[in-house]
Amino acid sequence: MNASAMSDSSSVANGPKSEIYEALTSIRLIDPHSHINPHAPASTTLADLLGYHYYTELAHSAGMPKSRIEDKAIGPKELVERLVGGLQPLENTAQYSWLIEICRTFFGFEEDRLHLNNWEALYDRSESIMASAQWSETVLDQSNVQAVFLTNDFDDALEGFDTDTYIPCLRTDDLVFHLAKPEVRGRLAACTGIELDGTLESLRSSLKQRFEHFVSRGARACAISIPPTFTPTPVGDGRASTALNAVLQKGISADASHHEALSRRVFWTLAELCDEFGLPFDLMIGVNRQVYPEGVFQGQDLYDSRVSLIQYRELFNSFPNVKFPVSVLASVTNQELVSYAWIFPNMITNGHWWYSNTPSFIARDSAARLEAVPQTKQIGYYSDAYKLEFIWPKFDMYRKVLSGVLTDQFVGDRGWSIERAVELGRKVLRDNVDEIFPRPNGAAGEESSGEDAVESPRSGIESLGVVGVATAVAGVTEVLEIDALPAEEEVHELGVDDVELRDTPSPSDTSADELETLVEDETLDVGNLLDDEPSAQITQLRGESSFSPDDDSLQLQPDPNTGEFTFPVNESDSDDTLEISPSDDDSPAEKSDPTAETVQELEEFDLEFLDDDEESK
Repeated sequence: MNASAMSDSSSVANGPKSEIYEALTSIRLIDPHSHINPHAPASTTLADLLGYHYYTELAHSAGMPKSRIEDKAIGPKELVERLVGGLQPLENTAQYSWLIEICRTFFGFEEDRLHLNNWEALYDRSESIMASAQWSETVLDQSNVQAVFLTNDFDDALEGFDTDTYIPCLRTDDLVFHLAKPEVRGRLAACTGIELDGTLESLRSSLKQRFEHFVSRGARACAISIPPTFTPTPVGDGRASTALNAVLQKGISADASHHEALSRRVFWTLAELCDEFGLPFDLMIGVNRQVYPEGVFQGQDLYDSRVSLIQYRELFNSFPNVKFPVSVLASVTNQELVSYAWIFPNMITNGHWWYSNTPSFIARDSAARLEAVPQTKQIGYYSDAYKLEFIWPKFDMYRKVLSGVLTDQFVGDRGWSIERAVELGRKVLRDNVDEIFPRPNGAAGEESSGEDAVESPRSGIESLGVVGVATAVAGVTEVLEIDALPAEEEVHELGVDDVELRDTPSPSDTSADELETLVEDETLDVGNLLDDEPSAQITQLRGESSFSPDDDSLQLQPDPNTGEFTFPVNESDSDDTLEISPSDDDSPAEKSDPTAETVQELEEFDLEFLDDDEESK
């Protein structure tokens, strides 16, 4: 069953909205944020689906005790029976509609309600279907999904899965907010081979090693979930060093000011590394953890309206080359998000997160973004799913809302064509994901271990070599390894003209008579090349008629011990001074004083013009 067949056309009225919706369902998606486990991406039983925190927290909110939901003594089938028994109060929610749509789309469920009288047959049938070895691929294909971004712990080995389908993303919450915990520091040391020794160099080196590891395995983003009280600002080296050492010595009992300073330093370093490695930095802002500590697992956190993006102004200003896809937990923050994306070139609106992920909030928030933020700076949606089956119904909910916004505001109010509206929908659904999260070309540095090393390719024509340059000029995109004398089929494959080499030159068409006319009558004088004339005599410098070297003239004397000829040195001479005695032929009368000669020449030279020039000043 393909995506178009799975779409619920009955929920979209005929007309422009229906046409836009059908066109959007044909777009093959990349989900830019999820919590999928790539080693177990799809469900195995209905318990994996009903165990999603949306259903457990809603069931608990409607009155089901936490102990009945998180009872470790029961198996998956009994858990489903208990949760189905508490579903009736949830039938009005958007989350319930996701569950019914999954059951219809993937398991052939034909009813519109799941209750205690029909759940068991569905459980058995779905378990049989999900037992297929290709179930994950089937879900992706039927959901029309090409790839899914993951949420990977910083110490994830990123092995054993296809990173083209399951794209790694470095999640950094533990590094920023929980580095005081010994177990977190132990994990960091184990995966990097670098112990935090109290120096900022060790901290940065360990963080950089994680970026090298992730980028070398295809990571396309760094991400973090941030509480409303956090303000990312730089921390000086002195203060950061003090905080790091305090945390290393006292752990979680260190003063809160040290925790905060270290968190800000780690966060700022991550932003610097995103800049260095060219990774977008996903910011998911506004969640307060454990507001309801007695809630079920993942059903304890809530948003806080006190958060403001003004807290991030220094970050956005300091890193203009880092792309910041920003998600806000509450719809009440959406106007501020729109305003900041309106102004900051590096800020991007990103999806509809958690408590904003219901149709009414999506409609209002997406309409505000589409009418105010450049279309290239919007990531329309992500699933945030923990199992692949949820990607389809969540994205389909968004497609229906988006179809309505495009129909009402762009086709209806502005008179756009349906084709133009679909192109805008394609931009925010898929094209921007490709542009904002491009496939990495390589790390900014090399992995410390050879296995993870990233070889940064040379860019431009320099990386092509001689053959590459030739083929690039000829318009050939694939560079082939060829011999010095290529075979005929190799030359043909390159698509360039061959050069034919001949052992014998072609005969000249120029006749002897024509050559004779080119000879000039007057010969060129090149001098005496035969050297048959006597050369000028060489005159000795001192007027001797001849010269023959001897020991006296060269001032050489044999060493009495070694027999080696050396210049004589007086015993009074220092080690740094070498005095050579004049030869017998050099008499004092024959020596000239160059200084005296120079003085005499200057006296004879008329310098009166200098006096005249001085008087004229």
